[in-house]
Amino acid sequence: MNANTPRQDSADGTEWEQEAQLLTRTARDLPSGRHQFHKERLMAQIHEQVQREERTAAPAAPAKARRFRLPRPAITLPAMAFGLSAAIVAGVVTFGDHEGVQESGVATGPALTTDVGTASTKGVPQLLDQISLAAAEGDHPTVKAGQYIYIESMVADTHVKTVDDKSSLVSEELHRRQIWNSPDGVKGWLIDPAVNESPEGETLTLPDEQGNTPKAHLGSPSFDYLTKLTTDPDALLAKIYKETKGQGNTPDQQAFTTIGDLLSESYPPAELYPALFEAAAKIPGVVVVDDAVDAAGRHGVAVARLDETSGQREEWIFDKKTHVYLGARNVQVKQLKEEGVVVKPGTVNFTMAIKNRAVVDGMKETPSAPAQAG
Repeated sequence: MNANTPRQDSADGTEWEQEAQLLTRTARDLPSGRHQFHKERLMAQIHEQVQREERTAAPAAPAKARRFRLPRPAITLPAMAFGLSAAIVAGVVTFGDHEGVQESGVATGPALTTDVGTASTKGVPQLLDQISLAAAEGDHPTVKAGQYIYIESMVADTHVKTVDDKSSLVSEELHRRQIWNSPDGVKGWLIDPAVNESPEGETLTLPDEQGNTPKAHLGSPSFDYLTKLTTDPDALLAKIYKETKGQGNTPDQQAFTTIGDLLSESYPPAELYPALFEAAAKIPGVVVVDDAVDAAGRHGVAVARLDETSGQREEWIFDKKTHVYLGARNVQVKQLKEEGVVVKPGTVNFTMAIKNRAVVDGMKETPSAPAQAG
């Protein structure tokens, strides 16, 4: 059963198959859908660091290539992180005088690029109305206790990679990402080679080893949390502005990013979907890009907004005919220099395509395959 997305290839048999930075400098824009991704990566790295501290007698591992991300905002960490010392956190995300993470298991190559499509404010309200209607009419099954929200996507990130003091801009190979979450957000599983050391993935189930269970919020919502949000567009937008105050480069950009995150790797209830689009229509600076391509190569129309500070345009991509949400990407529109490397217009800083979004009955179960052990 799919949730407002077309059914795609199952998890088995498909050919296709970072970190969160604790920035002390000015917060920057984060591409849609990346908040949870980065928090998961940071938590995994903290766990690895703790294990390394406990194995002090073990020989040191050989140095790895280091990579440093394009500008990102400070990210609110889950409560589980707060029990760890600042020294451990700093050890995880800092290399020398820079902030970053060790290279992941995903291969990298030349930075992904695209044509910078023309953006226009013309037709924004009409398009969002059409998207809102499509969302309200789409198949949207209710999630019951004991079930899981399954989201399968293709993703790739772009970052500055430094090896032997030489930096270059690279993009990850497009790779498959699968995530399962219980309605209350307490149980989950993640399979993503950019995050996991094991191909089997790792648990996201809470509480953590310190007994902490983070409380769901707009930046890290559970399905149960989303069911309690207001469906009045004005009240919803006011709540988003209030709860994201001080985040991102501007309040308007952060509000747009927050809604984009809710559209990507979460499962808004049927009643909330239209309200999200109606709220987005009220954010100044929202534009339409007539042609945008998701990570799966599907062309669509995008609802977008340019962050004037970072020069990056966040795009939500929809099918031109059905107005179903396809994915998102973040495109550099204005030239930027990061870690001594020039990021040219047309660089795709992040890309994502939703391949399947469904409600399943068990952990690690997919729409066409039974749950796996573990």
